[in-house]
Amino acid sequence: MIRIILFLLLIALAAAGAAWLADQPGDLVLNWGGLRLTSKQPMYLLGLVIVVAMVAGVILRGLWKIPSHVRRGRRERRHARGRHAITQGLLAIGHGDSSAARAHAEVARRHAGGDPLALLLHAQSAQLDGDRDGAQRAFRAMAERPDTRLLGLRGLFIEAQRADDPVAAVMIAEEALKMSPSSSWASHAVLGFCCAKGDWAGALSIIDNNQAAGLIDKATYRRQRGVLLAARALEFETVDRDLSRASAMEALKLAPTLIPAAVLAAKFESEAHQVRRAMRIVETAWLAQPHPDLADAYSHVRLGDSARQRLVRVETLAAKTPGHIEGALAIARAAIDATEFAKARAALEPFTAAPTQRVALLMAEIERTEHGDSGRARAWTLRAVRALHDPVWTADGYVSDRWRPVSPVTGRLDAFQWQTPVAALPSDKGNAIEPSPFEEAMLAPRRVEPPKEVASEPPPPRPAEPVEVKPVEPAAPTAQDNAPLPAATEAEPAPVQADPPASEPAPPPAAESAPPAPAPLFRSRTDLPKAAPAPIPAVIPIVRAPDDPGVDEDGAVDEFAEQIGPPKAQIGGWRGFLSRLGS
Repeated sequence: MIRIILFLLLIALAAAGAAWLADQPGDLVLNWGGLRLTSKQPMYLLGLVIVVAMVAGVILRGLWKIPSHVRRGRRERRHARGRHAITQGLLAIGHGDSSAARAHAEVARRHAGGDPLALLLHAQSAQLDGDRDGAQRAFRAMAERPDTRLLGLRGLFIEAQRADDPVAAVMIAEEALKMSPSSSWASHAVLGFCCAKGDWAGALSIIDNNQAAGLIDKATYRRQRGVLLAARALEFETVDRDLSRASAMEALKLAPTLIPAAVLAAKFESEAHQVRRAMRIVETAWLAQPHPDLADAYSHVRLGDSARQRLVRVETLAAKTPGHIEGALAIARAAIDATEFAKARAALEPFTAAPTQRVALLMAEIERTEHGDSGRARAWTLRAVRALHDPVWTADGYVSDRWRPVSPVTGRLDAFQWQTPVAALPSDKGNAIEPSPFEEAMLAPRRVEPPKEVASEPPPPRPAEPVEVKPVEPAAPTAQDNAPLPAATEAEPAPVQADPPASEPAPPPAAESAPPAPAPLFRSRTDLPKAAPAPIPAVIPIVRAPDDPGVDEDGAVDEFAEQIGPPKAQIGGWRGFLSRLGS
């Protein structure tokens, strides 16, 4: 608007000046060489002079600016070539062509050496070729410029990580964080370093800066701050109880479902005789994620309770999540401690068909503690070797025996989750290890037999009978002494001769109609006479086999006691000859 008003004012002034000149009397004469111009109206002649002067000025100005225009055109053409080389080089890096990227980087360096993208292309082409020294030089050059300093620090940080130099990487990240507090990669690196060295105050300040810079939302901020406070509480549990209690309570307020914070807070509340408050803390975390540490804290929430009282309390907690395996395992553990083996078996029964390792180990403990059956306990222990894995603390493929605030693989905060590890997930392939016959025999249901049938054994056969003394055919394999007979073999009647002797009485009909008693798991051989067991001497003599060479009486040879060095040479000459002839 102001420009329009000024333009109108200039036009008005020019018109006023022209009118004033037209009103002035007189003649205007112009003599230049042989040219003479005379005008009664000086206005026209003055206008002609002005036009000629303007044209001459334009021509002179154009001639004066020709060199600058030439330089500018040359510079623009070089810049265009450099931009084209940068574009093609970045595209070559994108599809992994290192030779083309290197060639385009050289062209970009010649034509656009001061362009930040040319430096970036040079650094990335060096990284693609594996030239770490060249990449570091390019990133250092970028770090020295104000406009590319942050990008250069980022590249140096990556190179320090590749060189496995965590100290240099953290120093570079701290420098970048001072320059730009909103840099996510720098804050992530410094946060992981602070957690690794136990600097919880520094880690909490970084979390506060991230929330202030808008890098994380409020819910994530509360969760991450709760994780850091829980880690500090666990570290200072035995060093500074007051700081640990305050940190645990604040972490519980920020993240009520965080399992380590809930367990530690419930422990502090239990020690302060706040039993109901401790139970509510555990119940809130249990509903979000059942965990064995929560069950253990809930069972010991009141100090001095008996094992049966702990069992009742654990049953109350498990009833809040019916059908969950952690509840069943907690009940079984408390029932074993309270010698309530029937409840322990009933709790684990739904999971024995496809047991996990903890289920199999608890079943082995039940068999060993209740019945003293080492065979069945050993069978369950063998099943635990091939059983499914239980959930563990896992983060980025790393399995830990305890909870940690930061992943040791990527440095990510709050990365550990209570879940089944990836390597233990079921697949469509069959089991590589088949169940052994020992496990099947040991884990088979026990056979309860009547006392009279067990006591009544068939009398040993008389050696005079031809049926009993008949030798076994060589084609029939001999069964193992303690192997259980199959059902089909038990159901077959005993073989009889084609022409039985007339003196042998027929079996009574009552014996035929009686149901066959179930065969015991281990039965004695009937075709071998029972011999009295030989007495075991107090001292068992050592008897060598015929092919046993025995033990060398000289003892083991000590290789370090032998002489080290070349063997002694034989004596030469006539003395050596006489010595060898005499031997």
